[in-house]
Amino acid sequence: MQINIYSIAKKDAKYQALLEELCMQCKQFGVEIKILNLLPQAVLKAQKISSAKAQQSYTQTFLPYIALPTALNLILHPTGHNYDSQSFAKLIESQHIVQFFIGGAFGFEESFVQLGKSVSLSAMTFSHKIAKLVLCEQIYRALSILHSHPYHK
Repeated sequence: MQINIYSIAKKDAKYQALLEELCMQCKQFGVEIKILNLLPQAVLKAQKISSAKAQQSYTQTFLPYIALPTALNLILHPTGHNYDSQSFAKLIESQHIVQFFIGGAFGFEESFVQLGKSVSLSAMTFSHKIAKLVLCEQIYRALSILHSHPYHK
């Protein structure tokens, strides 16, 4: 399984070691996680103009990546479906490619959200740094559940 996490964010060295550790743990289950932090100039400019322009720029940034027809595209969104660890494991089970999209500070356009399945990590708002950590930990937990690994206990 290949898992790609796309985020409108800069790479943060403070959290990098924890992310790498979680990604390394997933390799024992045959899963490779790639984290792609995307922050093109167009996004930076659009965020200074308006929330609508910012959302449009996030869509344009992510569109080339969401186009994979064989991937399960999961879009992190505050009103998305809440999964417990068991149901999250079932969601990604038997998938070859799973892609997560984490928007910028202004969230996503509704048209982009409709291109995948919306998922919420929590009713609370997290910074990108924390959201990526929580997401990677939940991916590792889901894989542990699917492989009867004791981590989940």
